[in-house]
Amino acid sequence: MLADYIDSLTEYSDLYWTSIKETGIMVGYGLVISTIIGLFLGIVLVVTRANHIYENKVIYQVLNIAINILRSLPFIILMVAIIPFTKFIVGTSIGVKGAIVPLVVYTAPYLARLMESALLEVDKGVIEAFQAMGATRNQIIVRVLLKEARPALILGLTIGTIGLIGASAMAGVIGAGGLGDVAIRYGYQRWQPEVMITCVILLVVAVQVVQSLGTVIAKRLRKR
Repeated sequence: MLADYIDSLTEYSDLYWTSIKETGIMVGYGLVISTIIGLFLGIVLVVTRANHIYENKVIYQVLNIAINILRSLPFIILMVAIIPFTKFIVGTSIGVKGAIVPLVVYTAPYLARLMESALLEVDKGVIEAFQAMGATRNQIIVRVLLKEARPALILGLTIGTIGLIGASAMAGVIGAGGLGDVAIRYGYQRWQPEVMITCVILLVVAVQVVQSLGTVIAKRLRKR
């Protein structure tokens, strides 16, 4: 059994490296875009809620409902549902490029909630103190909310990244490439369990690395 597994590693080594790169591309691009969108939405959700610096009930309610709707959709269904939108944005709905759009649409609302929770942890007394000193609303967002919430934001981003890795594996169902695609095509459809096991191990290692890195960064930010 062990010999067969080692032979599999050697035989499919190039395939594994290619799939790792494809997963890295999907997660990398998806994470950057989702973080920008998610952080922006998270900030808006916080500052437009009642009794906050940009209170606006209409914007808050509309955004809150929209995010809840997107978060309620399973990723597999979402991928299929937005195929026309994906084709319009990137010109295709398959491959690595075709997976990035649904990954962003799936992850950004999730990150928005995580960012919102992190920002809500900031003590309102600190915000009021800066307002008393004459700080503008934009200064409060940058110098108070984002600065004070950095450890929680990093932990939220870590959780979001792990979710994105899992979603990228599921994207293999539509032939997006990456470890998920290899696990399905070789591990499941061709019934090669050693390939499936290797893909699972690689995904577990990736998750552990991300979790450890996020925890370390958050701890260092807390000490500052």
